Amino acid sequence: MDLSGKHGLVLGVANKRSIAWAIAQKASEAGASLTLTYQGERLEENVRELAATLKTESLVVPCDVTSDEQIASVFTAIDQKFGGLDFVLHGAAFAPKDALSAPFLDTKRDDFRMALDISAYSLVALARGAAPLMSRRGGGSILTLTYLGSERVFPNYNVMAVAKSALECSMRYLASDLGPQNIRVNAISAGPVRTLASAGIPGFTSILQVYRDRAPLRRNVDAQEVADAALFLLGSGSRGITGETMMVDAGFFVMGMDTSKPAASE
Repeated sequence: MDLSGKHGLVLGVANKRSIAWAIAQKASEAGASLTLTYQGERLEENVRELAATLKTESLVVPCDVTSDEQIASVFTAIDQKFGGLDFVLHGAAFAPKDALSAPFLDTKRDDFRMALDISAYSLVALARGAAPLMSRRGGGSILTLTYLGSERVFPNYNVMAVAKSALECSMRYLASDLGPQNIRVNAISAGPVRTLASAGIPGFTSILQVYRDRAPLRRNVDAQEVADAALFLLGSGSRGITGETMMVDAGFFVMGMDTSKPAASE
């Protein structure tokens, strides 16, 4: 995949284990220059150190996705330095820890609002800011990251599952709105990957084991496999694809029941 001469915006890098970071590395190796964002001083040093290891030119800027002003400043910085934008990787997601560990029935209104704002509405806000810069380049690709919890119940995913469901629906409506500008909007639904975010989900190790036991490939996926799929959706090879959610989960999604063991006798 050749992304030479392309510029991309990547949100969601927290550390070297982030899926967003794996995608940023792949995009840089393919020739794209990148803008990486961080949220708060706590993550700034990590992101700047990682950006310094990229093979292509990079820009690092702050972005709190709950702030329209900060989002606007990101696109102003990109416009001034690179003159346009070809792709966006949206990896922003957050829910308070209590909202994951407590029963969904007990979700607080403020926690619900925060999870939906950061994890779903941020895609809308970013797409709105990216569209003029992409149109200038003749189109572009926007990609977000989701999870099967948007469709099925997983323990301790709770309000984040609702946010991911809203995210996927937002992706489809954005694909419809932006298609006439040749801007594609898609999602990757990855299997469970050990990241800083997944560490906050109680029982995550058990989820990994269930995937290993039941997925057709009998294993989990890793961040590099997700990044390879992302590179396809960000590049010209997927120019006819929009409004889609690509499953990268070793086939777990297709299984209705575990067929690896004979059924018990009645």
